[in-house]
Amino acid sequence: MLLGLHVKNLALIEETEVEFGKGLNILTGETGAGKSILMGSVNLALGARFDKELLRDGAENALVELTFSCEEDARLNSKLEEFDIPIEDGIITISRRLQAGKSISKVNGETVNSKQIKEIAEYLIDIHGQHEHQSLLNKKKHLEILDAYAGEEAKEVCREVQGAYREFVELRKLIQAEELDSAAQQREKDLLLFEVQEIESARLVVGEDEELEARYRKLTNGKKISEAMSESYRYTGNESDSGASNALGRALRYVNSVCDYDEELADLQEQLIQIEDMLSEYNRQVSSYLSDLEFDGEDFYHIEERLNEINRLKDKYGNTIEDIVDAYENKHARLQKLDDYDAYMAELESKLKNQEKILEAACQRLSDIRRKAAVNLTDLLKKALENLNFLSVQFEIAMERKDASEKGFDDVEFLISTNPGEKVKPLMQVASGGELSRIMLAIKTVLASKDDIDTLIFDEIDSGISGKTAWKVAEQLNVVSSVHQVICITHLPQIAAMADQHFLIEKNAVDGTTLTNIRQVCEREQLEELARLLGSDNITEAAISNAAEMRNQALQQKA
Repeated sequence: MLLGLHVKNLALIEETEVEFGKGLNILTGETGAGKSILMGSVNLALGARFDKELLRDGAENALVELTFSCEEDARLNSKLEEFDIPIEDGIITISRRLQAGKSISKVNGETVNSKQIKEIAEYLIDIHGQHEHQSLLNKKKHLEILDAYAGEEAKEVCREVQGAYREFVELRKLIQAEELDSAAQQREKDLLLFEVQEIESARLVVGEDEELEARYRKLTNGKKISEAMSESYRYTGNESDSGASNALGRALRYVNSVCDYDEELADLQEQLIQIEDMLSEYNRQVSSYLSDLEFDGEDFYHIEERLNEINRLKDKYGNTIEDIVDAYENKHARLQKLDDYDAYMAELESKLKNQEKILEAACQRLSDIRRKAAVNLTDLLKKALENLNFLSVQFEIAMERKDASEKGFDDVEFLISTNPGEKVKPLMQVASGGELSRIMLAIKTVLASKDDIDTLIFDEIDSGISGKTAWKVAEQLNVVSSVHQVICITHLPQIAAMADQHFLIEKNAVDGTTLTNIRQVCEREQLEELARLLGSDNITEAAISNAAEMRNQALQQKA
């Protein structure tokens, strides 16, 4: 549920904060008061494109913030974990700081991009404006609605269809890529045979290159190594009086001469003995290393040649010997396929036919589920449309078969007739803008019990309607708000009278500056606003009485 909206320095808003409640939240206001700013603010918070012209005059940046309370939702929690976003006490805050040229979005304090926000918002809020109503003219939307009504069973089979279709497409692409004429086959076989033999003849051993490189470094730096180790031996050996061994021996003799006089000197004596032993061992090993150190020109030549061969193969087949071995195995396997090309292609064709059967079966199961759901959905939508003052309405869901895709093989289209005696036709040929908004409301009413999204926002749901139809729309909004939080921007008193919470959007001049503010109204102010919506220029007691009568009628309906 959307708990609150906080907006700062956006268009005509200096700063305002709105706290929404459960049920039906109604927002009204004079034309031009800034009702569109509210929808714009919510959309901006959810990643919509920002135009610097929306910044309030004189402000360097703007802020839009939405705060939601969330019940336990495994899918939402999984999405938040995927983005490393913490959630505490069931609260999610989406904020976006806006300034010319850039914006920063955060969810619970963690910086996110617009794509991540949209993915999270899909579980939190559903916005229905004029664009959403117009989407009903696209048949793809009809399939989405039918699948939404069909529920989890359809989702599960739809996932099977997607998997089967992807595998079918991959096999088909592979067959197309593998189709070769005899000349192309022979050219590829000749190249593969050369490459396989080239790698085989090298007789590579994993780790061989590292060992050879170490030996190569030692041989190329042999003179430098010899000089350095000889100097080291000169300083640590006992061949000169200044050598460390002779100096250490003299030091040990001095300690030995006095250690009988103090027991504490025994530890120092032992340390010197150990140092002398270690130094003697070091000198022995250095002497042995120097005596074995020699440059073998022939060995150097063979190492250099072998490294050149290995590096040449690395340039062609991979960065490591392991990569070259993998390349060899892949090329050898490909060569075997080409040696028996006809059998290989026959096997692929057989797999494709089998996968096509699997796809067909999955599509058929999905279609059966959809056709069963379509019967019930047709009946429910027809009743919902009648409740929205579509008199003598006829409604059908047409399903035809098309080529299989990741959504199955069903082509779904909603057909409607709003006048007696007329045949049902596609929505785009029949429905006006106002009728589309009511059809969408009927769909949301039917899907209300199946929709997991807590918050629904309706904008322009009342376009092109009045009178009895307006009451019908108000009643349906009330039905939806019994299971969802509904936020509705309206100019119709019949809808406004149904409010559980009523907010007024108003524009005022303050110190020569125009400001838009949003605030919740009390009972008296609500009646005054209803009176204004009823067309009263002067809010008289008679106008208030008419408004009170409408409000009581709405409350009776809600009860």
